[in-house]
Amino acid sequence: MEITAGKLAELVGGTVDGDANVVINNFAKIEEAKNGCLTFLANPLYTHYIYSTEASVVLVRKDFVPENHVGATMVRVDDPYATLATLLNFVASQQVRKHGIEQPSYVSEGVNLPEDVYIGAFAYVGKNAKIGKNVCIYPQCYIGDNVSIGDNCIIYPGVKIYHNCVVGNNCIIHAGVVVGGDGFGFAPENGEYVKIAQIGNVVICDDVEIGANTTIDRATMGSTIIHKGVKLDNLIQVAHNVEIGEHTVMAAQVGIAGSAKIGAHNMVGGQVGFAGHIKVGDNNKFGAQSGVPNSIGDNNSVIGSPVVKAMDFARQTVYMKRLGELFKDVASIKKELANNK
Repeated sequence: MEITAGKLAELVGGTVDGDANVVINNFAKIEEAKNGCLTFLANPLYTHYIYSTEASVVLVRKDFVPENHVGATMVRVDDPYATLATLLNFVASQQVRKHGIEQPSYVSEGVNLPEDVYIGAFAYVGKNAKIGKNVCIYPQCYIGDNVSIGDNCIIYPGVKIYHNCVVGNNCIIHAGVVVGGDGFGFAPENGEYVKIAQIGNVVICDDVEIGANTTIDRATMGSTIIHKGVKLDNLIQVAHNVEIGEHTVMAAQVGIAGSAKIGAHNMVGGQVGFAGHIKVGDNNKFGAQSGVPNSIGDNNSVIGSPVVKAMDFARQTVYMKRLGELFKDVASIKKELANNK
């Protein structure tokens, strides 16, 4: 992409502060950008970089007031981060997608493939599978019997989607993901554990993105459901019969035990653990490494294990830091009392 700052401003509905004719042809972080790069300033912690960046153009908020001279041209927009995301998505959409069926690969007899599909080498497509339009299935993927994949999906290398699972439209599933492996279901019997057949499936709704090496177990009965717009990071474990509500986002290494119901628009930090059979409401924020043993309602900001409100956790942290001082004071008081006897 090569564009002037003036044309960029027209494209994103912004205004130019500086040289409208400067040309950009690349993207970079503000602290690493060179001449010809477009960067952005959204986090106040990075403000000092705008005075030294070598970028040609910086996206800033409309109300940004610099305290020193800024050498780069600034394009003022409502939301620099969202604007950058739009631009990056536009550039990505211009890349040529692969088409055709590479060999060796295996597509079961009777599976109808759209003309614009891509099936990479060593991929396997099982019986009665349904593949939508403009789908890319990269090499070494396994698509099991009766699997349904909607339109415009990207299934990256090494993904395994077990039988009877459903993937909606516009989904992205990254390398190494396993969808529909057996849930962890065993019944104790005579000192041993007997396997409980897992006969359900996984349903992934539209506009979901799943990070590399994440696993989503099939339901014992019914469905494990990932609702519309959910974004899962790498290395997440979603157990059998879990339900994740619309537009919830989860960072890496989150673990969700069986039959937990997670609501919509939740933000979940890395390594958070949810106990089984609990219900989590909507619009909550969970700090990294939180442990959630019980159900929780809506609109909470929590952290810790077990979780407490974020402000309470901050206070407890301050108190913990002062424990040593407190013990010294108590010891001094005990000594004084003993001497006064």
